[in-house]
Amino acid sequence: MADSSLLDGKKILVVDDEHDILEALEELLSMCDVVKVSTFDKAKDLLESQDFDIAILDIMGVDGYRLLDIANRRNITAVMLTAHAFTPDNLVKSIKEGAASYLPKEELTNIETFLNDVLEAKKKGENTWGPWQERLPTSYFEKRWGAAWQDTDKEFWERFRASIKDRIAQSKKSD
Repeated sequence: MADSSLLDGKKILVVDDEHDILEALEELLSMCDVVKVSTFDKAKDLLESQDFDIAILDIMGVDGYRLLDIANRRNITAVMLTAHAFTPDNLVKSIKEGAASYLPKEELTNIETFLNDVLEAKKKGENTWGPWQERLPTSYFEKRWGAAWQDTDKEFWERFRASIKDRIAQSKKSD
């Protein structure tokens, strides 16, 4: 199990239309104050009226991208969680629309580690996608989507990788 120190006591909004996912996340994030909701409307109300350290947003079923927009406007760190929308297009959309990370539900048991990585990167002023890329290497996606999965948007992926490398290099200089 990952070091939960960065997650201890954090207030996390979990939005998913699958109740078993909500229960699993509450259990996996027991060191946090977890608020669970299963509808877009309830999540929207909470995002607009309360402060959260992190929002974990399902893409399908609860209109996760509209919720991501609200979270971004409120400066709430948002992580996209998905099973059915686990596609290259949704990954790109999650990055472009400001999510801090994108996690397939099959990796749910590692949520504590992923969230700690996001919080650690934010704390250091680093790109939150860097640790994600290390934990879920290109080979992970190649197994799911085929070897040419980045070919439809090569320029985007080149810029993305370069921005992570630049951010890591800047971080090392400041240490």
